[in-house]
Amino acid sequence: MPKIQVICGSVRPMRICLDTARWVVKVLPREADIELELVDLADWPLPMDDEPGIPARDPYVHEHTRAWSRKVAEAAAYIFVTPQYNWGYPAALKNALDHLYREWATKPAMIVSYGFHGGGKCAAQLREVLEGLHMRPVATMPALTLPSELKHGAPADVAFEAFTSAIPSVEQAFAELILMLGADHSPAL
Repeated sequence: MPKIQVICGSVRPMRICLDTARWVVKVLPREADIELELVDLADWPLPMDDEPGIPARDPYVHEHTRAWSRKVAEAAAYIFVTPQYNWGYPAALKNALDHLYREWATKPAMIVSYGFHGGGKCAAQLREVLEGLHMRPVATMPALTLPSELKHGAPADVAFEAFTSAIPSVEQAFAELILMLGADHSPAL
């Protein structure tokens, strides 16, 4: 059974990323032969650029990188859920991506961004990086727009109500991911 990891791309203490990733998992169509696993980067502390070698070429020196490598290698595809910070995506996500190479290469990926402007700019940047890692991002990149009430202390549930209009986009992106993943796991003719 292929595994898809849903990677929560923010580690900020007051984040809604983990709840947003859970929301994404909840609205995804259920595929009987797919396992979904939520991976929270807050559970994987990786120091900034501490591997002495180049991930595409050299062996990993640190145990935290080897553990991260084993975790990422378990998946056949990924869904990255990320906030947009100052028109980009979080440094913690970039660092987690840059710690590895071979584990990401050739695998399909889906990007779900969110922010007060939907997160399209961060999704575009993340897409370029995923392509640089030789991943295969799907075409549809759902951008979830946070309601302005969150700026004034409204509970996060307000966001999930607002995200309802994006469900078709999330479903479309997931269908593209499943199609790409199915092509990877179909028997050779």
